[in-house]
Amino acid sequence: MDTGLFTANNIWMMICTALVFFMHTGFAFLEIGLTRQKNTINILFKNIFIITVGLLMYYIGGFNLMYPGFADGSMGILDFAGWGIAAPENGMTPEYADGGYTWWTDFLFQGMFAATAATIVSGAVAERMKIGPFMIFTIIYVGLVYPIVGSWQWGGGFLSTLGGEEGFYDFAGSTLVHSVGGWGAIIGIYLLGARIGKFSDEGKAQAIPGHNIPLATAGVLVLWLGWFGFNGGSVLSGDPELTSLVLVTTSLAAAAGGVGALILSTFLYKNLDLTMFLNGILGGLVGITAGADLMSPNEAVVIGFIAGLIIVLGVAFIDKIRLDDPVGAVTVHLICGMWGTLAVGIFGAKAGGEQFLYQLAGVGAAATFCSLSAFLIFYTLKKTVGIRVSKEEELDGLDLHEHGMDAYSDFRMNQH
Repeated sequence: MDTGLFTANNIWMMICTALVFFMHTGFAFLEIGLTRQKNTINILFKNIFIITVGLLMYYIGGFNLMYPGFADGSMGILDFAGWGIAAPENGMTPEYADGGYTWWTDFLFQGMFAATAATIVSGAVAERMKIGPFMIFTIIYVGLVYPIVGSWQWGGGFLSTLGGEEGFYDFAGSTLVHSVGGWGAIIGIYLLGARIGKFSDEGKAQAIPGHNIPLATAGVLVLWLGWFGFNGGSVLSGDPELTSLVLVTTSLAAAAGGVGALILSTFLYKNLDLTMFLNGILGGLVGITAGADLMSPNEAVVIGFIAGLIIVLGVAFIDKIRLDDPVGAVTVHLICGMWGTLAVGIFGAKAGGEQFLYQLAGVGAAATFCSLSAFLIFYTLKKTVGIRVSKEEELDGLDLHEHGMDAYSDFRMNQH
């Protein structure tokens, strides 16, 4: 391969790595914006912990657990290539990864994805979970659960070979990243219980407004920008045609998701709800992630628009079953993640009944393993050290009790 092309591909992958890293800023902004002022330090602490410790866990063993090099004839469920990230002999040459990038770029790009899965859980359990148990959960989920599920597809495991060469398909992680985080989130909020005041005695959901909607809006726009790296980098090279198509389908799905959520929420609730609009954009992004390289622009718009409708209905459903998700993480990442994965069997270059069944099998495998793993981790923590803060700590705010700090020193007029 031409050295210049190899260099150009690798530079594109490094830019995409930086964009995915920047998504952690977006997640932090979104989460603190949609929650109360008194828990801001706690949420920021969790987000910083996730990226730092998540990256170290991926370096220690996660990368080689996710890409173990399954032996021919193996079941493709679990293997391990060893500790650390020592580069192979050809790791810095075009022979590695078909000239798309080097071994080091590969590790860093994949490591940024790994941390995202735990960030999804952070928003769902916000405002009432103890920081210590959350840190333990993050270490296990990013270090073990996420890379094992990822190995089943991206590491050449059993999902990638379903039905021969075709197999399950998940371009950038509607299931392998977003639903993995989503299953952890829904188990966490089920075992934690709702925040004080979220549901009335009759079971009716009460709004608990976030303290900084401008910051939440900025977070969504940062996430949309980061998705150019999330999906664009998943091409795994700087291929002009495929990369540009992926960025177009990603953007159109995001726009259509926002509009879909806007239309349905306005029709149902008779108000122009900005938070629904914002989550609709994220739903569209999650929905297109599994098949961004397979869809035409028209199909991307349809997938995104349906994801926007799912956001409105999903948020209402989560409230109806008395689960408290402060930022809408379950609807955005889990429900829209499943939709995006199944959409690969309905739209695009791989559409067909057989492919739909492969997609369904992938969703089912991730659902079973992730929900059982998350339940085992959370339940063990609940029965040993406890996972929920006391009533007094929740009412006063986690910043004061867990961190002894205030995010907005001497500016408490907006405390609620």
